[in-house]
Amino acid sequence: MSERNAWSRSGGAWSSGMVTASGVPPLAPDPPTPPEAPRPGGPERRRRQLRIFGGIAAGILAAGLAVLLIVILGAESNPFGGDKAAGPADLRPPLAQACPAPAESPGGAPTQRPSAAPPATGERTTDSEAGISYRRYGAPWQVWDTVWKAGTLEVPYRVGQHFVTEVYSGGEYHASILSGAVPAADNDAVSLDLECVGRQVAADVRAEYYPQPNTMEPLRDEVTTLGGLPAWVSEFRLRFEANGLTATEELSAVAVIDVGKPTAAILYVSIPGTHKQFDYVVEDVLNSVRPL
Repeated sequence: MSERNAWSRSGGAWSSGMVTASGVPPLAPDPPTPPEAPRPGGPERRRRQLRIFGGIAAGILAAGLAVLLIVILGAESNPFGGDKAAGPADLRPPLAQACPAPAESPGGAPTQRPSAAPPATGERTTDSEAGISYRRYGAPWQVWDTVWKAGTLEVPYRVGQHFVTEVYSGGEYHASILSGAVPAADNDAVSLDLECVGRQVAADVRAEYYPQPNTMEPLRDEVTTLGGLPAWVSEFRLRFEANGLTATEELSAVAVIDVGKPTAAILYVSIPGTHKQFDYVVEDVLNSVRPL
């Protein structure tokens, strides 16, 4: 762009300024300012406000529901820290759960194990798993050669003697001298709650081994010693009826013996009323128990 002087009269004086050279197009004028958008009228404004208020209300409602869920489910899980740790499952055997081992005897001193019993004589039945032995009898008694898990406690009777006293519509009925071992304490326990364990086992015998209903005549129910070992002995006579069964009563005994292990030795003796000539076996076999 070229320049030249231009003279103009302004207030009686001459002045110089910038002018565009001939042939150069003038600068384009500024674009016009667009008109301001019209503001929404009354109805439109109210709709917009309702949408805003609705969004705020929805947010408050969602926050409230989240807090409510945290309160309700807080006992089971923590949404910010993962599930709460569940309490440890009780994996102890049923008898250990029902009968925790005592830490001390009633007198306050640790339980003392009795002195050793006199040596056993005669033929013996030995139950190495239970940790005891006891007298063996001749005919009609025979060696027990199976495993019988009886009752709710499922005491596994693996060792002993028996003979069939009668056969009826329900099967064979037996006289029996059977032993087994059943978990009855925690692994670190050094003694058993003999009374509790004994009552639990005796109740299981009555409820699960015999026809129902039945009546019981208690004969002996006490803490004692068998072969120098602490024991609980229950003796009782049960009376019952079953279709086709000649026997209507039975003399029975259950001994729970503390052999110094988490398992208790169980000795179960049963003499049907049809063979009362063998009732003496109950006391005799209990008195013959010895530890291995």
